[in-house]
Amino acid sequence: MILSLKMALRSISSNKLRAVLTMLGIIIGVMALVVLVSLVNGATSSVTDAVSGLGNSMLTVSISDDKGVPVTLETVNTWMDEEDGIGHIAPYNSISATVRADGESGDITVYGTTPVYYDIQGMQLAMGRWLKTSDVENHTYVCVINETTASEVIGYVDCIGQAIDLNGVQYTVVGVLSEDQESLTSLVSSGSLVAYLPYSSLIRLSDSLTGDVTSFCVSAPENGTMDTAEAAMTQILMNRFEEDEDAFDVSAQSILEDTMSSVTSVLTILLGGIAAISLIVGGIGIMNIMLVTVTERTREIGIRKAIGANRGTILSQFLMEAVVLCMLGCGLGIFLSWAILQTVTTVVSSLDMTFSLDGSVVLIAVIFCFVIGVVFGLYPANKAAKMKPIDALHYGG
Repeated sequence: MILSLKMALRSISSNKLRAVLTMLGIIIGVMALVVLVSLVNGATSSVTDAVSGLGNSMLTVSISDDKGVPVTLETVNTWMDEEDGIGHIAPYNSISATVRADGESGDITVYGTTPVYYDIQGMQLAMGRWLKTSDVENHTYVCVINETTASEVIGYVDCIGQAIDLNGVQYTVVGVLSEDQESLTSLVSSGSLVAYLPYSSLIRLSDSLTGDVTSFCVSAPENGTMDTAEAAMTQILMNRFEEDEDAFDVSAQSILEDTMSSVTSVLTILLGGIAAISLIVGGIGIMNIMLVTVTERTREIGIRKAIGANRGTILSQFLMEAVVLCMLGCGLGIFLSWAILQTVTTVVSSLDMTFSLDGSVVLIAVIFCFVIGVVFGLYPANKAAKMKPIDALHYGG
């Protein structure tokens, strides 16, 4: 085996340019596999981390059939106080309205909710305060707006105490939400006109809404998990709605991460498949060169067989040469992949994204290259091993 390895290295080094051109297909294939999959994994990791900060630690509940026992503000407050498996519950609803202030007007999305909505959604205030429990209980005509609404409708962000008109009703601005934050609410509302009212005030503002709660979000209890909260909330609703699971829907925000993971997994497999085809093409190139090599060294094969080399020795010699070509190409491809990933990481450093060699992908590339070397080198090696000494010695003579 060691002798075959030495002979393979000697044969490869005797014609360096041809060896490099032969390995080129393997090098490109390995680079395609390692770089593409590593880029996808790096981007997925970065996006997943970003999504994790977008308020995924909550449940969203919607009720489609209340079975004649509607959920009210008092109901959700009771659940929040008495149920150990859940944390905060914030009912919410929304309408589209027309906003006017200082001669400016526009279409705005108005949400009605309660004080705990702020904590569940992970929101941040630029100035002022959020809604209070007393605002909900007293149907107070106050609102919290986002920075876009403040700048485009009122004309400036520092507008605490200013009045805005929503569908003809005056509301006092008590808070301005910051849009420079990593939360799902901020991401969705960024660039749009948005206002938040006490839940009871929104009911009065709209002719189509009633006091029934049909949508609300739920957080996990302190030191609890979202799985526990989901199980507890599901059981509460099953008991209330006659064990009819079609009467409501409980969904976790983490489903976004699961969907992304599924999409990126498929993308990784597709890219890996494309790279694998490149490696197979490279393997065909190696088989072609090995066939040429066998033809060129026919007399050498005849001499070796004449002095006692058996079929297995010849087979292992040329098979080793094919495998060594593949593994050298694999090594060069991995090194160049590392260099490319380091360069890409440096270029996109401002995006807080890092790309590195994935150990599992590198291992797959090494194994695949070894298999290609064996598979595509077996036919030329077997052709050399089956030559008859007398025919080989007479070749070209």
